[in-house]
Amino acid sequence: MKRMTLKIISCALLLIVLSLSSCESAYKVVQAKGTMVAIDSTWDAKPDAEAVALLAGYKAKVDSVMYRVVGTAEMSMDKGAPESLLSNLVADVLRNAAGQVLGKPADMGLVNMGGLRNVLTEGPITCENIYEILPFENSLCVLTMKGVYLKELFNNIAVRHGEGVSGVQLVITKDGRLFQGTVGSRPVEDEQLYTIATIDYLADGNDGMLALPQAEKRECPEGATLRGLFMDYVERQTAAGKKITSRMEGRVIVKDE
Repeated sequence: MKRMTLKIISCALLLIVLSLSSCESAYKVVQAKGTMVAIDSTWDAKPDAEAVALLAGYKAKVDSVMYRVVGTAEMSMDKGAPESLLSNLVADVLRNAAGQVLGKPADMGLVNMGGLRNVLTEGPITCENIYEILPFENSLCVLTMKGVYLKELFNNIAVRHGEGVSGVQLVITKDGRLFQGTVGSRPVEDEQLYTIATIDYLADGNDGMLALPQAEKRECPEGATLRGLFMDYVERQTAAGKKITSRMEGRVIVKDE
């Protein structure tokens, strides 16, 4: 009896599947259109009351964290090639952060201009400001590589007409060629090992930094995000009674030819 029941059920299911597969909708998509919808302040004119009420508690908690003042900027700092106040500052933070791996600053600090997403304006610095400047979860990576590959890295930077660097000086041409590169004011030696503090995104060879994956050693401390390192730097400077500042030093110079 059980076998007969199973056969009946199986046949019924098979008939249902076959009938469904043979059905064809009377409707067909002949055209699809779409438009861009700007998500801006115009939507604040008539906010959804239920959504506002739902988010109110969360917003209060987030605001209490994001609007916290952690330091003061002595001047406004923006990014820009071949060198800028903001990129110099962040590259310095990276180079010095290598101390937690090496016990001292790295020979070179490197950050990409594209990773800096806002301006650090003169005056109070909030957590929100730092999140706007460094919105990505990029982490510190300390690389050890031979001088021959460091020269290749300098060429990668020259092609991009400059990046945020620390501890080195590069002279490049307007058409993106390396004219001269030094580390700590000394020429690079091919077989000597050098340390570079950068972010994991660049260490993987992204943004044209094709020399970085050639590193002989790679150390990326767990939880050492660039944003967290920068936040720690600002808070330490503030605790020491200092404002956040930067300066142009001729780290990347474009040579007229």
